[in-house]
Amino acid sequence: MAVSGASASGRVLALDTLVRLGRARRTPGGDAPLRLPVPDGMTAPLGCDAVAVPARLGPLVLPLLPRVGCVYGDDAHWWWIVPSDSDYALEWPAPARYAAGALVPGSGPVPGLLRRPAGTVPYTPPIPLYLALCRLTGTTPAWSRPVTA
Repeated sequence: MAVSGASASGRVLALDTLVRLGRARRTPGGDAPLRLPVPDGMTAPLGCDAVAVPARLGPLVLPLLPRVGCVYGDDAHWWWIVPSDSDYALEWPAPARYAAGALVPGSGPVPGLLRRPAGTVPYTPPIPLYLALCRLTGTTPAWSRPVTA
């Protein structure tokens, strides 16, 4: 059963649309966010979000992944493109940050493209990325933690 609400135009919006709209209203920091662009010739059929890691961790993540999609970077962070809603039921380990809509803080230029995969899809698979970050940060994956009442 879908939960929905009516928009101003009278259209019914599904819960996933409402969640996405709510996320779009949130902007990191005080500056207008910047969207990481999908490179020319690539498509993003599942939408795009991004996971940021400190730049010092970026090179350590690469060899732990079976497939790497588009990776953007600047002096402070590396940004990994993942399908939309890759944060569903996951708590990404600190110091990683999840950016819905692939929106990054906008105080300077868009981070540069560091790596582009050979195909037409920009995604890094989120579960291997999550596990690699858990390993590097010493965090137990969410599904392996004890459940408390």
